Amino acid sequence: MNKIIKATYPVLKLHCAGCAANVEKIMSKMDGVKEASVNLASNSLTVSYDKDMVSASDFKSAIQAGGYDLIVESEQSKREELQEKEQLKHYKTLKRQVIGAWIFAVPMMLLSMVFMHMSFSNIVQLILAIPVMVFFGNSFYIGAWKQAVQGRCNMDTLVALSTSIAFLFSLFNTFFPQFWYDRGLEPHVYYEASVAIIAFVLTGKLMEERAKGNTSAAIKKLMGLQPKSAFVMRDGVEMEIPIEQLLIGDSVIVRPGQQIPVDGTLSEGNSYVDESMISGEPIPVEKNIGDKVLAGTINQKGSFIIKASQVGGETVLARIIKMVQEAQGSKAPVQRIVDKVTGIFVPVVLIISLLTFILWWAIGGTQVISYGVLSAVSVLVIACPCALGLATPTALMVGIGKAASKHILIKDAVALEQMCKVDVVVLDKTGTLTEGHPTVRGWIWVKKEYEALKNVLLTAEMKSEHPLAEAIIVALHEEGVEPINLTGFESITGKGIEVVFENETYWIGSHKLINDNNATLPNSVIEELLEFETNGYGLVYFGMKNNLMAIIAVADAIKPTSIEAVEKLKEQGIEVCMLTGDGYKTAQSVARKLKIDQFEADALPEDKENFIRELQLQDKCVAMIGDGINDSQALAIADVSIAMGKGTDIAMDVSMVTLMTSDLMLLPQAFNLSKKTVRLIKQNLFWAFIYNLIGIPIAAGVLFPLFGILLNPMIASAAMAFSSVSVVLNSLSLARSK
Repeated sequence: MNKIIKATYPVLKLHCAGCAANVEKIMSKMDGVKEASVNLASNSLTVSYDKDMVSASDFKSAIQAGGYDLIVESEQSKREELQEKEQLKHYKTLKRQVIGAWIFAVPMMLLSMVFMHMSFSNIVQLILAIPVMVFFGNSFYIGAWKQAVQGRCNMDTLVALSTSIAFLFSLFNTFFPQFWYDRGLEPHVYYEASVAIIAFVLTGKLMEERAKGNTSAAIKKLMGLQPKSAFVMRDGVEMEIPIEQLLIGDSVIVRPGQQIPVDGTLSEGNSYVDESMISGEPIPVEKNIGDKVLAGTINQKGSFIIKASQVGGETVLARIIKMVQEAQGSKAPVQRIVDKVTGIFVPVVLIISLLTFILWWAIGGTQVISYGVLSAVSVLVIACPCALGLATPTALMVGIGKAASKHILIKDAVALEQMCKVDVVVLDKTGTLTEGHPTVRGWIWVKKEYEALKNVLLTAEMKSEHPLAEAIIVALHEEGVEPINLTGFESITGKGIEVVFENETYWIGSHKLINDNNATLPNSVIEELLEFETNGYGLVYFGMKNNLMAIIAVADAIKPTSIEAVEKLKEQGIEVCMLTGDGYKTAQSVARKLKIDQFEADALPEDKENFIRELQLQDKCVAMIGDGINDSQALAIADVSIAMGKGTDIAMDVSMVTLMTSDLMLLPQAFNLSKKTVRLIKQNLFWAFIYNLIGIPIAAGVLFPLFGILLNPMIASAAMAFSSVSVVLNSLSLARSK
């Protein structure tokens, strides 16, 4: 039994990338924790752990000891509800702090810039600064102290140190100005810098929180599809209960216009159900007794009763939401580099700040000590680990969320990043390029008397899982053929099936079975067979021992969007190949219609796998798209595996990406979205790194000897606040793009 559990918990009191790194360090040191990852953009912790060694309550205790907090309620919906309440509460508190800080900051700036020579100006500024530092900015000092006790540091450390240094330096100059006058220097105060830093940083955090809320818009929209309550029949009484109290086997009543609360089957009534939010298909689907319905879909007309088969977190919709959340919380390979940088960022900044002060003092002596303090404070303030920490997760959250809203489910950040590198797309034919709902277009019976064995053919195909089998079953049912009892059945992978009836062995499948059974094609069928192949029909062969008895022509129509999708992929510079188990002429006919140059017919599962390997040996990054069991080997070894989902038939567990609808146009959209998201991540990281690489030296005073330019801590704090917000806003631009 698997003891490893993967869960996501909301984290509270995260302020910057340093906080995220600290929580990850706390978690990684715990026994039983296999992997822990914190997403700063969504304020969430994703952890894989051994349930026999450690529990969620242990996580909470450890994280609280580190100065943060964790919501560990057992129900996911409850955790999300509490997180939303806490975030709203935090946002309102932050808003009050911002307003309060600016009420004091504005008059202080006027005093320091316009009325600096006024009597008692320094005392008035001191009085105005104290409320800001004690009340509106106290979270920075509390946070910094908690980190210091743990031997760690984060953005709170930078803000607390910079404002404290500026304040204490000003306090000394206010009450002991003679110290500087005796040395021929004028004492300066920087109370306004302390207050402005707090005001600007709080404003930046407020804007950041507001913008970050928009990055999870897609997941909130998905969660909005889940109804809060359901009507059930229990002991003959109809009652409304919260969705969390539903049980498997419950009889759930759904009236017109209501969202279906569970996955289940109709036990009474009938209706039309809008499944577009799950399957992407716009036309409502008729549902009768015995048909399956999914949570989150909408009942259109009639009332019906469902027998619940999956409830709560086990429904298809809940699994989709969980998958998107986990994908948004995952880390792209590039993020690992960023994590290493942010892990040492704050200590490095502290060292640079100290060196800045020492260099100013060493070069200019006491004459420039004010400049040294100012520059050291500016270095502490302008350095921004948040911009680095938010660069990747915000872009991923928006990109993966946007994909989900377009019915493209991306399993993790690695898949998203890998997709933009794809050179070759390999497509399975049946069910991917074609509708996967073939119909019988013609029969060739070698001898008239063989038609008496249609019942053997029907029963055999009823046991088969091949996509073409359903077409033959439907055709024979329409003729009134009845199934019989067979005494043996064997599936021959990639070829077909064998059955036994009245001690005779019959085979049904591809033309490979003709060779395997040493059967021959009679001259009487050659002309008609060639016509079938020219039309691109799929062919099923039916025989007994070494006798071919019938050939069934089955047409699987090409999807309306397949031609355009292949064209779009080529426009993106991606090579397109097709694999199929059908014969060469059938494959050639389909490939010609789709303008696919490279294809392989008669492909067994191992042939598909070998085809992928050969491309990879040519240093190609290969994406495989399929929808059947016979594609699983090729999907497993492809650089990017993409499954065609069909409502409940979702291959989310085995593929890196799932296209929820049958529309192949989602494929070029997925690749395009991947490229845009990765480009956005690179843009964010570039600007975050450049901002710090340029900002820190300027704050340290490198421009002063040449141009006399010294960065004021107020401007530094404004720049720092803007850098984080600009990264989040840049990520949100993806949500608005077409």
